[in-house]
Amino acid sequence: MIRTEDLWKTYEMGSSEENKVHALRGVTFDIRRNEYVAIMGPSGSGKSTLMNLIGCLDTPSQGRYWLNGKLVSEMKDDELAHIRNKEIGFVFQTFNLLPRSSALHNVELPLVYSGIPARERIERAKHALALVELSDRIQHKPNELSGGQRQRVAIARALVNKPSIILADEPTGNLDSQTGIEIMALFDRLHAEGNTIILVTHERDIAAYAHRIISIRDGKIAADEAVDEKLRLQRIESHS
Repeated sequence: MIRTEDLWKTYEMGSSEENKVHALRGVTFDIRRNEYVAIMGPSGSGKSTLMNLIGCLDTPSQGRYWLNGKLVSEMKDDELAHIRNKEIGFVFQTFNLLPRSSALHNVELPLVYSGIPARERIERAKHALALVELSDRIQHKPNELSGGQRQRVAIARALVNKPSIILADEPTGNLDSQTGIEIMALFDRLHAEGNTIILVTHERDIAAYAHRIISIRDGKIAADEAVDEKLRLQRIESHS
C-alpha cells in the first residue's frame, strides 16, 4: 500500500550548505495493507516530518513515495488535497473538531468536501459514530463531551470516508492514562476489522500496541522490527 524510496526532506535556513537542515535522510520502507505500524522517535528525530509526507501534507525534497500504486511525491497541491481527503483518515492529538458543531456534523465534514449528498452523509456519519460507540452523543458539541469522547468523534471522522490509511499522530497525548488505554483498544479493534493504521508517537508504551515499530533517529530509520504477538499482549497488559 505504501512504498517510500530514499526520502529526504531538507529545509533551507540560508544560502550556504551549513544552513541546510536535513529532517529526513534517505528513508526507505514499505507498509502492506492491513498492517498496524508505529513510527516512533524522540522530538526532533524526523518522525513528524515523515508523518507529513505519508499524509500528503508535504512533499519530499528528494526521493519517491507511492500510495496505492500512485506516485504521490510528484503530485501538485490540488492532487494531494484529493488524495488526503479520499485515502487518508487523520487523527490528531488535539482532536481538531469544530467547537460549535455537533459530533454528527464534525464527522460529516470530509463527506461535504467529497460532494456526497446530505442524506448519504448523515447515514455514513451515524454509522461511523456507531463504530466508535457514540450513537447516543451525535448531537453533542465538543464542549459537552469528555476528552476520550472527543477523540472517538475524531476517529469516526477519520473512518467516514473509508480511507486506505488511518494516520494517528500522538492520539493519546491529551488524554489521561485510562482513557488513552480505551482509545488504543479501539485502534486494536479497528485494525482487527481490516483497517491499515499508522501510529506516530514518542511513547514506547503506545508504540507497543502496534504489530511493527519503525524507529526514527536523526532523520534515518534506526530500527524496523516486527513485534512478537505474545510480547505485544504482555506489554499492553502491563500498560493497562
